[in-house]
Amino acid sequence: MEEYSKALSFYDKALEIRQKILPSNHPSLATSYNNIGLVYETMGKYSKALSSHEKALEIYQKTLPSNHPSLATSYNNIASVYYSMRDYSNALTFHEKALEIKQKTLPSDHPDLTSSYNKIGSVYDSMREYSEAHSYYQRALGIKQHTLPPTHRNIRTVKEGIEIVKTKL
Repeated sequence: MEEYSKALSFYDKALEIRQKILPSNHPSLATSYNNIGLVYETMGKYSKALSSHEKALEIYQKTLPSNHPSLATSYNNIASVYYSMRDYSNALTFHEKALEIKQKTLPSDHPDLTSSYNKIGSVYDSMREYSEAHSYYQRALGIKQHTLPPTHRNIRTVKEGIEIVKTKL
């Protein structure tokens, strides 16, 4: 409904309640911080978004194993904010951290890897490093072709992205 101020208000209230009843490093607090960060990013308030996502990451780093999927989510959230800010170097760093966790915890043809490959490909594309972008898009396509029916729209979408990058090479 695009009522971001209302959403933010409710997320803030949820955070306040959680802060009163949970320990300061409880993962549910990190969930609240991530939700708040996502709203701030949508609103274009990148420094606030980054701050919220960093608080979530700090909690996850203290309370979860180093290969936990929630850490990968936090890294991707931070990367997304950096990408929105056009700070591609930091976006790449955080997307790579997320990918590293996924590669350690998932089979090499797991569909969740494709989102990381696509995101990293997009960053490289934005950095005008088209060869690298092409390489990551190809990895995503390989998994999609292995795990989806040949006529699936996601395969077509990745192929279209690859064709666009090819024209830039």
